[in-house]
Amino acid sequence: MNLHISLTPLISLVAGILILTIPRLLNYIVAIYLIVIGLIGLFGTGALR
Repeated sequence: MNLHISLTPLISLVAGILILTIPRLLNYIVAIYLIVIGLIGLFGTGALR
């Protein structure tokens, strides 16, 4: 049985849950999310799977 989980939806899910539980973290979560998505875009998803 192969389980394939993509990194981007997982990061989005965790960020959404953290924003709901601790709204003050919104700025930090958005900034970290954008940095991670940018790095994935630059280096490709093959190296991060």
